[in-house]
Formats: sequence, C-alpha cells, structure tokens
Amino acid sequence: MADPGNRVSTPDLRQEVAVKELHRRVRLRLLRMHYESGVGHLGGNLSALDLLLTLHHRVMRKDDLFILSKGHAAGALYVTLWSLGRLSEEDLLQFHRDHTRLVGHPQADAIPEILLATGSLGHGLGLSAGLGIGKRLRGEPGRIFCLMSDGEWNEGSTWESLIFLVHHRLVSVIPIIDLNGLQGFGTTAEVADLGCLADKLRGFGLEVREVDGHDPEAIRCALQVEELTRPFAVVARTIKGHGVSFMENRMEWHYLPMSAEQYAQAVAEAKRL
Repeated sequence: MADPGNRVSTPDLRQEVAVKELHRRVRLRLLRMHYESGVGHLGGNLSALDLLLTLHHRVMRKDDLFILSKGHAAGALYVTLWSLGRLSEEDLLQFHRDHTRLVGHPQADAIPEILLATGSLGHGLGLSAGLGIGKRLRGEPGRIFCLMSDGEWNEGSTWESLIFLVHHRLVSVIPIIDLNGLQGFGTTAEVADLGCLADKLRGFGLEVREVDGHDPEAIRCALQVEELTRPFAVVARTIKGHGVSFMENRMEWHYLPMSAEQYAQAVAEAKRL
C-alpha cells in the first residue's frame, strides 16, 4: 500500500491545477497581444512571465512595490496586471498603439502599479534602492521587488546600486534576476562573461537563492522571506522564449514579431504546457 504521507492532498492538487491554468491562460493572452500588435520582444517576455505571475498573485502584499527593470518585458507585466483585474481587455487591445497607456516599455503616470519609467537597462536596482531608503526614512512597511535581466549586470550602474544596497543593508529591496543566458547581441557568456552570477552576488554579502524560474511553486517558496538580516536576491534560471519551441534559446526572438503561421504554432504549443 502506498504511504499516505507521500500523497498530495486534494486542496494542493486543486491549487496546482488552478495555477497551471492561470499561467496557460495568461501566456496565451501575451502571445495574442504581441501578435495582434505586430511587435517583438517575446523571448524575454516569456522567460519572465512565470516570475511575474507568481510574484503578483502569490507573494506581494498591499504595502509591497514592484519595479520592472527589464522594461522590454512590459507585455508580460501588462498581461499580469490584466489577470489581476487591474487592466481591461480594452487596455490590452491598445498595446503599442498610438496614444496608448501600454507602450513598449513601462511609462510612469499611466498605470498606478507602474511607479517609474524603465527600459534603459541598468537603472532598476538603483531606483529600487531609492524606494527602499525612502520607506526606511518614513518608517513605512513593505518590500520592493525588482525584476532584472541577466544582461543588465554588464552595466556599471547595477553594481554601484548593489554596493549601495549592501552598504545600507536594504533588506526590503529584493532583486529577482531572470537568468535566461541571452541578451540583445548574443549569449551573456559571449558578450561579457561574468561566470556564476549567483556566486558574484554572494561575494558582495547577499543571501542568494537559485530557482527554476518556470516552476511557480519553487518561485513562491524562494520568495517567502521574512525578517531578513542581510540583503537577499533570487537568481531564476529561465529559458528565453519559454514554451514556444522555435523561440526557445534563440537570440533573434529578442526582436522578431510572429507571422500568422508562427502564431498558430506558438498557441498550439502554449496550450500544451
């Protein structure tokens, strides 16, 4: 007889199914939004989507803030906010259109959940550190989650921000690094090889958790942090173009829009995830 202690309880199974269906539904809406708008940047959106959904649905609290440092993943953020009911279907239909609130990189003052314009890489961590200092000075609760690309760790401003964060022991600022191994002109190893980024961060005194960035439960567990005594970061191993075979680990999908045939294939594959 099987050991009952090894079984997953019915509520856990229901939760797992609900999470899987949420991620599938939002992934399909992301693909449709980009296809109908005729724009690219899908590779990095798909690598970040599971992180964004888990963070916003299962981790963040009302006093927490979010900064999308890798602003080219704006589409994934927009569909995440849509899944929370904070953007409408009509909003998504205006993605990348003239006079839209949903521009290609997040802009300030258009959507309440987007505090600062981002997309010029290397600035998100510094902005997050500033918000963290502000909360400390005001005695305000809440954490600041900053989703970053691995490529922007080539930026000197990112390392300066890290030094500032560690020096001031800003435990409320939590970087999450989308480590998909690709950037605009090749692999991160080819462009500027940093070796093991997690080890570099540990060398600065951070506590670092490495996680599968496409496993919602693993992401949730990694981000369940309370009463930190030193700065903390999550390094998420992801796949650029995750879930679409012809996009996975392909640098060109940092840029390309989909044809009708490619969109049909992407939808068919995304439904099977």
